Amino acid sequence: MRRADRLLQVLQILRRHRRPVTGETMAEELEVSLRTVYRDINSLVTQGVPIRGEAGIGYVLGEGFDMPPLMFTVDELEAVMLGLRWVTRRGDVQLSRAARDSVAKIGAVLPEGLKPFLFDAGLVVPPREERAADAVDVAGLRGAIRESRKVQILYRDELERRTERTIWPIGIAYYEATRNIIAWCELRTAFRHFRTDRISHFDILTDRYPKRRKALLKEWQDELRAEQEKPDLDVFL
Repeated sequence: MRRADRLLQVLQILRRHRRPVTGETMAEELEVSLRTVYRDINSLVTQGVPIRGEAGIGYVLGEGFDMPPLMFTVDELEAVMLGLRWVTRRGDVQLSRAARDSVAKIGAVLPEGLKPFLFDAGLVVPPREERAADAVDVAGLRGAIRESRKVQILYRDELERRTERTIWPIGIAYYEATRNIIAWCELRTAFRHFRTDRISHFDILTDRYPKRRKALLKEWQDELRAEQEKPDLDVFL
């Protein structure tokens, strides 16, 4: 790897992490010696890059700094294109349009030599013929998630039973055929998943839910992990 490319990769590693990154971690990823990492860090600091930290503890990239735009490698461009193609086919209407707009914006400012790796990437996301259609505007639910607002929904389950619920939406799971709202349900006092094709109506309430969304997501993830770690009792019967 050329030194200039390695310096950009050091910056990318620092951007990727929110907490201090040790020199050992960077050296392992870059496949270079620890001394080389320290030398690269010193070089970047000398050039005015706001890197804080010290050897043995870790480094963080100061706020307000960013690399020049669109410094993509070929692999990064293919990863971006694959992700955008997936969102175009699997996302809700607004996300699908946003993905197409993103491709156009990136392509408009890419150097000519890199454009083929974006527009002609040989990575394909096949169409999904059997996909449940959303019964509501998912963009509104995404907005409620961003603002941590409670939502009142009219919902029918797989047995066609209809209920009215107040939920705290914390995320959306995009599956191949369906989209599920991950939420705390006040009716069940538990986390539940609600398919968007079974929500017939929703109202975003002015009330915000009392916990931080990040904390709720962690609780939900912990519950899933605990459920997966439960032993299969049928094995012992």
